[in-house]
Amino acid sequence: MGKNMLTTKEATLLSDMLIYEESACKKARLYSKTLTDKQLSCDFKKIADNHEKRFNALLSLL
Repeated sequence: MGKNMLTTKEATLLSDMLIYEESACKKARLYSKTLTDKQLSCDFKKIADNHEKRFNALLSLL
């Protein structure tokens, strides 16, 4: 097996993690757009950005 090859189990786990990160990002973005408290809205935007970064990092492994 090449050094860049993933096992089936690893690919499945990465896929699951991608789903979780995408879902968390979408929820945090929704909250950031609907909250009226500016600080909370900003906090949720930062949370969404962090989930998006993790999503992209995981996606690059596939």
